[in-house]
Amino acid sequence: MASVIASLGSLYFSEVLQFVPCTFCWYQRILMYPMVILLGIAFYHQDFRITRYILPLSILGVFVSGYHYALQKIPALKAFETCSSGVPCSGQYINWLGFITIPLLALMGFVIITICMLIIRQQPK
Repeated sequence: MASVIASLGSLYFSEVLQFVPCTFCWYQRILMYPMVILLGIAFYHQDFRITRYILPLSILGVFVSGYHYALQKIPALKAFETCSSGVPCSGQYINWLGFITIPLLALMGFVIITICMLIIRQQPK
């Protein structure tokens, strides 16, 4: 469910609110969108082995979105910004409560998915 909400949220920001995604936003989408399909198929077939496919995507997503969030919130990291054209990766379309940005929302989605996959992985087979 977290992957569906995260994917719909990213589509809402880009298609409804017209926020142009930066490079790191695209990387996060590349990692999140396939999880919707893979987890949907796994749920339908009650396939608990899906963790071996989802965990690498979600863990990588944690690192990408974590770095993206740090890039937005730690001024010293702007020197290492890789976005060279288009929307800057350090830009913030939203900044709710002074700390909630789009990369933080993605990070929370990836963390929730990772925790769920680790719990499923620990279940007796």
